[in-house]
Amino acid sequence: MSGSYRIPTPVNEPVYSHAPGTPEREELKKKIQELRSKEIEIPLIIGGERIKTGNLVEIRPPHDHQHILGHYHQAGEPEAKQAIEATLEAWREWSELPWEDRAAVFLKAADLISGPHRSLINASTMLGQSKNVFQAEIDSACEVADFFRFNPYYMQFIYDQQPFTAPNQLTQVEYRPLEGFIFAVSPFNFTSINANLPTAPALMGNVVVFKPASTAVYSAYFLMEILEEAGLPAGVINFIPGRGSKIGPIVLKDPDLAGVHFTGSTSTFQSMWRTIGENIENYKSYPRIVGETGGKDFVVAHESTDLQELIVALLRGSFEYQGQKCSATSRAYIPDTIWEEVKEKLIEGVNSMSMGGVEDFRNFMNAVIDKDSFDRLKGYIEAVKNSPVVEIIAGGNYDDSKGYFIQPTIVRTNDPGHFLMCDELFGPILTVYVYPADQYIETLFLCNETSPYGLTGSVFARNRDAIVLARKILRHAAGNFYINDKTTGAVVGQQPFGGGRASGTNDKAGSWLNLIRWVSTRSIKENLLPPKDYRYPFMESK
Repeated sequence: MSGSYRIPTPVNEPVYSHAPGTPEREELKKKIQELRSKEIEIPLIIGGERIKTGNLVEIRPPHDHQHILGHYHQAGEPEAKQAIEATLEAWREWSELPWEDRAAVFLKAADLISGPHRSLINASTMLGQSKNVFQAEIDSACEVADFFRFNPYYMQFIYDQQPFTAPNQLTQVEYRPLEGFIFAVSPFNFTSINANLPTAPALMGNVVVFKPASTAVYSAYFLMEILEEAGLPAGVINFIPGRGSKIGPIVLKDPDLAGVHFTGSTSTFQSMWRTIGENIENYKSYPRIVGETGGKDFVVAHESTDLQELIVALLRGSFEYQGQKCSATSRAYIPDTIWEEVKEKLIEGVNSMSMGGVEDFRNFMNAVIDKDSFDRLKGYIEAVKNSPVVEIIAGGNYDDSKGYFIQPTIVRTNDPGHFLMCDELFGPILTVYVYPADQYIETLFLCNETSPYGLTGSVFARNRDAIVLARKILRHAAGNFYINDKTTGAVVGQQPFGGGRASGTNDKAGSWLNLIRWVSTRSIKENLLPPKDYRYPFMESK
């Protein structure tokens, strides 16, 4: 290529309002009805070929589990091996493709997502994962497009980082793709994570075996089709939904495994890491392990806080998308001097929240993802009802007759070490501990030490000294820390996302820090004037 190619400076995709009377609202409603009116059959995609195993699984909307959206074919051990072979076959050509051509694929995909396929990706996310229109829009349309525009820009930034050159020589750093394949394993809750986990390594020249969560196959398949339309070559990303117990052991023990890009549960990530460690001598190179696993995200309120701002942050941060965000607020520390007023407003807010299917745009909340999740959350609520040390102050009801609906629930505990303050629940349950207002500093230390996680957290205060103290004491408690804002809503390019401690490797999706994990650097030096004699000047006689 002649000339210096530059990636356009990205801007975040605007969020469409879908307000009554807007064209995007009408288009989306039509797309929802179109998808509901037909059953689709989703194959595997390996080496560009559609493969049907015959091992079919139904796809049902979580908020309407009598309805069938379609079926998907599950991969097993043979298909996992086939996917690995397809990646290795595609590796040579893709890894050597000029970087600007790789970037063009994803830049086009961004325009397809934000343009002609916006209603498709939103509608499939709403139906398959039970997200309301706003939650789908910020995730499957805006954040996916942002990843596909910002990541190429960050790739260019990485390539621009070059060493100093001394006189009479040329030096450079080459950013090579990893040798082998990447195993991308994504969760159900964000279509944007389904998009980013396989494509971030692929952008850097790697090839990928992609296993989406079984409860997100519907939208993930449409993403794959959009990537193909954008020009992604066959075999670069191979789509193999299926049981982790069948696919994982085959993929994780393969000698050509070069890396894992994961978002999901802590236990699964630790199991994968353990498997890699047990097989470390079998790999051709040390696999890169990048993962984000969850959190027990907190809000600490100081008595100087603006009460209405705090209430909105707690209600949105805890209950948007049914609390099924790894960043969702699930524990709060409220000073006793403002508790009664906070309690009254929280109860009022919960009682006003509408819940139902995503097709009715008036609903604030929808269903949790599946029966297992419903049963688990129901168990937590029943345990609270039978406990003498915790009490439900709002919500606490549930119903799975039509969909898997859990009412937003607020619990108060007098025990700051109660499991509800420590363990990730992944649902619409907020636990509150009321602390003496004159023990703010002690409460910050308590918050820091209570949970093993370190993903997101927030402090609410108007007193600047209180904010400074929180930033200092909670420095390692959250990889994404917010001041007078809810714990959710990180934006690509603005708040790179990830946490430490039990929350993951903190490699910051949505920044160059994540992309740098998918390259292996080579330092190259060319000597322009090589020496002609092995002797050094110090060896000369007087």
